[in-house]
This record gives sequence, structure tokens and C-alpha cells, in this order.
Amino acid sequence: MSLHPLVGHEELRASAARAFAAGSLPSALLLHGPTGVGKQHFALWIARMVVCAAPTPGGPCDSCGPCRMALNLEHPDIHWYFPLPRPKGASGEKLVTALESARMAELADIRAEPLRASATGDIRAIYLAAITTLRSSASKRPTMAGPVFIVGQAEMLVPQEASPEAANALLKLLEEPPGDARFILTSSDPGMLLPTIRSRTVPLHVPALPRDTVLDFLESHLDLESRVARWAADLSQGSPGRALGFLPDGDDLGPLEAPRRRAFEIMAAATARDPSAGHAIAASFPPAGARGLLDLFGFVEEWLRDLGAVAAGAQHLVLNRDALSRLEQYVGERSIEAVSVADAFASVEKARELARGNVNPQLVVSGLVRDLRGAIRRPNPTGAVS
Repeated sequence: MSLHPLVGHEELRASAARAFAAGSLPSALLLHGPTGVGKQHFALWIARMVVCAAPTPGGPCDSCGPCRMALNLEHPDIHWYFPLPRPKGASGEKLVTALESARMAELADIRAEPLRASATGDIRAIYLAAITTLRSSASKRPTMAGPVFIVGQAEMLVPQEASPEAANALLKLLEEPPGDARFILTSSDPGMLLPTIRSRTVPLHVPALPRDTVLDFLESHLDLESRVARWAADLSQGSPGRALGFLPDGDDLGPLEAPRRRAFEIMAAATARDPSAGHAIAASFPPAGARGLLDLFGFVEEWLRDLGAVAAGAQHLVLNRDALSRLEQYVGERSIEAVSVADAFASVEKARELARGNVNPQLVVSGLVRDLRGAIRRPNPTGAVS
């Protein structure tokens, strides 16, 4: 199988095609925007345009030999790097080889199943060993045209699971690009990139798509019940990759639906009248692997946003429409005020920083529930807890 067509972003594509035809397309781009909106797919589209034998005014022809190879992720001059789990027991040169083998295996999986959710559920990063391979490829002469180097989720170059040396190594490559090489970085959180990397790339915002565009994509490419497709599109926030993450995987919840439900439990415990409600939730988390909580905290923020919207009487702004009645029930029964919910967001950011520091997940979640509760259910002027 080959990559499915790029969804939406017609104006961005037209702009990029005009710049390429005029010879003014920057050699180092930073595509930034919401998770799952198609940034890496857009980067691959630009790469196809670069290697295309006969590009059209609208972009790559998608029918010539180079385009067909690119669509099959087999073009020798398009190099796509992305976060991967760290191979166990590998270090030094063995890690370089193991990561490259893992990247090839992942590309094979994408060829076999091109429709993939933006979330994986495991801890991934871009390691110095991967950038070492990238730099080695960049030093070689292109086989046909280009070359183009794509670094997806480039914020994972920062010193979390990855070594800070990975970001510095990429920076050196951007400062002194070899030959006609082009670099395209994508990021959902460009603020996490080194400022020096941002300064050496031209930013291009890739926005969310209309909800109906996502719905059309789901209905056109997947065999889904209309009800399920509409539900996923409602939760997508304009990102096809995010929509795919809510769909069930056999008997298992989707990789985004599972943390969405867990985040709801955290929000519910923080607003419950019984303060012990959060203890059981915290104890249900493992004692290690705190960095795996980062996606969860994003969903906690979404639930807080919805809770605040209901408390403010703005039900039309609720993202999780399938839980609107429960949110209205909580706000009414627990006397929740919108201003108190707004104060609670700082608690999530505090928990996020602790998770990045790899603090025990049980302690992080316990502290989060406690802090959320202190903000949302703060004493009213009479001294009673609302």
C-alpha cells in the first residue's frame, strides 16, 4: 500500500507549490500545529514535490517514478526520522544500528497500514544515535534528487528521554547544510525546541481542519458506523490523526480514548465531595514511567476546559459532547464555579513538570488530584467547602 492522499490544507499546498516553482521555498522549514493534523504528511508531500520528475503548478504529479517511490516510502533521497522507543540493551554503535533497524521496521508498518493514530501509547524519543545516522546520510551524494530530511515531532529532541546532544547535533547540520539538502521539521510544541533550532528554520503553521473535513476523511477511508465516525470527528479538534486515536483497536480502547477516560476519572475525583476519591485513582497507576502521563494531562486540561464552559453557561463550547450531561450534573450538584476551574490549570502544569522529571506517577497523580481539589472546591466566604 502507499500513503493516502494528504487531507485538506489546500491553501498551504498552493503556497508551497508557488514558492517551490519560484525557487523561493526555504531549505529549512518548521511545520508546527496541533497533534495529528497532518504535519508529517504535509512534509512528505513537500518532499515528493522536490523529487518529482515533472511537478505541476499544484505540487507533485504523484504519477512519475520518483513520486511513486516516495508514495511507497521507498525513495532513496527522502529520509524520514521520527521518535522511536529506545531499543533495550543497546548502546554506542549498537544503538545506532538498532534504531535504524527499528525505523525501517516502522516504515514497513506504515506501508502496510498507512492510516495510523497520532498517539502510540509508549514512550518515544529522537536519540543522538538517530541524528548520527541522519548526518551520515546528509554527507552522501543524493541518488536521484534532493535530498530531503524530515524530522517528525522534533520537540522530542529535547532532553527528556532523548539526549540533549541530539538537538545540538541537528543544530550543527542546520547551520552548515550540505549541498542542496532540505530539512523539514515538524512539531506540535515548537516552544520545546532549542531557540537556536527555531531561529534556523522558517516556521509554517499547519492549522486544524474543519470538523466536516475530518468526518469525510473517516467515512471515505474506513468502514465505520456513521455514529462512530461522527463521534470521532467531534473529538478530533480538526485533526485526522487524533480522530483515529479514539477508534477501538479490536477489543481494546483506542490509544487516545483510554487516557481520555482516565483523565475524566481524575477530574471527577477532584470535584467529588469525598476527598478520598483520589487515593484509589493514584494507587491504580504504576510506580514508574511518569513520562507516559503527558498525554493524560492534556486530556485533564480538556476536561477542565469543558467543566469551566458548562459552569459559565457556554455548553456550546464543550469538546467532549458525549459527556455533556454528566458535566452539567457535576456542576449543579457540586456547585462548581468557572473562575475556580480556571485557577486549576496551574495544577496540571505543575504535574506535567513533575512527570517530565520522572517523579513517581502515583505521587504525581495524587498531588494533582489534591491540587485540583484545592482550586476547584475552595472554601466559600462562609468557610464551607463548595
